[in-house]
Amino acid sequence: MLRVIFYLVLIAALGFGFSWLADRPGELDVTFAGNHYNVPLITAAAGIVALVAAILILWWLVKSIIQSPYTLRRHFRARKRDRGYQSISTGLIAAGAGDAEAARRMTQQAGKLLSADQEPLIKLLEAQTAMLEGRTDDARKSFEKMIEDPETKLLGLRGLYIEAQRVGAYEAARHYAAEAAKTAPQLEWASSSVMGQLCAEGDWDGALKLVDARKQALAHSRHVVKQERAALLTAKAMATIDVDHVHAKALALEANKLAPDLVPAAVVAARALFADGDVRKGSKILEAAWKRSPHPDIASTYIYARSGDTVQDRLKRARHLVSLRSNNAEGSLALARAAYEAGEYSLARDNAEQVVRSAPRESAYLLLADIEEAETGDQGKVRQWLAQALKAPRDPAWTADGYVSEQWSPVSPVTGRLNSFEWKVPVEQLAPVIEVEKPQIMEAEEESAESRAVVTVPAPAAAVERKSPAPVEVHGAQEAKPVIPAAEPVRVAMPDEAVAQEKDDEAAGPAHIIVDDPGIAEDDVPHRAQNGLRLF
Repeated sequence: MLRVIFYLVLIAALGFGFSWLADRPGELDVTFAGNHYNVPLITAAAGIVALVAAILILWWLVKSIIQSPYTLRRHFRARKRDRGYQSISTGLIAAGAGDAEAARRMTQQAGKLLSADQEPLIKLLEAQTAMLEGRTDDARKSFEKMIEDPETKLLGLRGLYIEAQRVGAYEAARHYAAEAAKTAPQLEWASSSVMGQLCAEGDWDGALKLVDARKQALAHSRHVVKQERAALLTAKAMATIDVDHVHAKALALEANKLAPDLVPAAVVAARALFADGDVRKGSKILEAAWKRSPHPDIASTYIYARSGDTVQDRLKRARHLVSLRSNNAEGSLALARAAYEAGEYSLARDNAEQVVRSAPRESAYLLLADIEEAETGDQGKVRQWLAQALKAPRDPAWTADGYVSEQWSPVSPVTGRLNSFEWKVPVEQLAPVIEVEKPQIMEAEEESAESRAVVTVPAPAAAVERKSPAPVEVHGAQEAKPVIPAAEPVRVAMPDEAVAQEKDDEAAGPAHIIVDDPGIAEDDVPHRAQNGLRLF
C-alpha cells in the first residue's frame, strides 16, 4: 500500500514539475564534442526523465537475467513445499477419518517432498498412520523421536502417555505426564494425571506446588486456580486435623477465604473452631455457607456444634439455621431430624412430609418410617413408608465423572481432575423411565386383601379325565386367576359378589367352570413383560 502511494506521489510531482516548466518558457544551450545544441527547457527535462527511466529499466532487465536461475529454483522449491504441505494436510485428514491406506500414501509422498527434520508435522503423520495400522512399536519410536526435538517434545510425551495407558502401563503413563507437567504445567491432561497421583499418595505439598505453577502459566484463569488451591488446602486440613490441629485450622480458614462457596472447607474450618471452643466464629462461617448453598453436612455440623447441648438446644439451633434460608429440602430434613430426636413428632412429620411433597427422596421416607414407629408403633404404616423409600429417588451425593462417593474428595478418581466433585443426584437416577402395561395375571396378584374372598370350589371327578377342562363362569369379578381343575379342591380368589353367585350355582347342580380370562402360561409372563418394553 505504501509503495502504491509512493508511486502516486511521484507521478503527481512529475506532472506538477512539467506543468511548472511549461508555464515558464526557456532554452537550454549545450555544447558537446564541438557541436552546439539549443533545445527548449521542457524538452531537455523530458529527455532527462526518459533517460533515467531507460537506465532503470535496463538495470531491471540485467538483474532479472542474472537472478533468473535462483528465481526458478525458488519457484520450484516453493511449489514442492506447497505440494508437501498439501500431502500432510490430506494425510492428517485421512488419518482422522480412519483411512489407513490414504494416510500411508500421503505420508510417503510428504516424506519425498519435505524434510522430516524441518517439518515436525511429518513425524506426527507417521505416528498417526502407525497407530491407525496397529504398528504400536513404530508409533512408539516416532513419539520417542519427537521427544528429542524441543518443538515436538510435548506432542511426543502426549503420544507416549496415550500409548502407555492403552496397554495398561500406568506407571509409565504417569512418568510421561510428570515430564510434560514440568515443561508445561498448563496442560490439563498432564496436570490431572500428576495431581491424581499426588493426591492418592497424600502429597499435598507437591500438589500445591503444581497448582502454583499452573497459576503462573494460566494467568487468565486465576479464579480456577484459586478454587483448585482451596480444594487442596481443604483436603490437607481434613487429613491433618487430628495430627496437627493448629496448622489444619489455619489451612481450613485459608481455604474458606479463597472459596467461601466450598462446603467442605466451611465444614472443616467450623469443626476446627468448635474444637477450640470458638463456637461463635465457627457458627458464622457455617451460617454464611448455608445462605450460599444449603448442605446436610453444614446442618449437621451446626446443630451438633456443642457436644453438651440437650436435644432441645439442638432443635433450637436447627430452627435458627432453617430461618436463615427457608423453603429448601435440606433445611426441612435437618429440622425434622432434630425434632425427631427431641420427641417433637408432629413437627418432625410436617417437615418430612414437606420434603416428600416438594423433593421426594429416600432419606425423607426413611425418616417418616422412624417417626411412625416412635410415635404410633404402627408396623403396617412403617412398612408402607419403607416400601416407598425403596422406590424413591436417591438422595444427592458427591458425584464426579459418574463416580458417586459418600465423602468429598479434591480430585476425581476417574480422571484425576481437580475440584470436580459436585453435590447432586447421581446420574443413574435421571434416566427416563418407560411405563409398561402389566399383564392381567400380575394385576390380579396386586389386588388388596380386603377386596377379595377365598372360595373353595370342588371340581368334578370327570374333569380330571378331560384334556381341556371347562371353566366356571364367575360374575362380577374384576380379575381372576387361572384355575386348573384337579382332584382336590382348588382355592380361587374372587370378590364378595361372586360368593353368592357361586352358592346359587352349587344349588342348581354341577357347574361347568368358565373363566372370562383363561390366563396365560407361566412361561409366557416374562415374554409379555419384555415385549411391553419394546418401542418398535
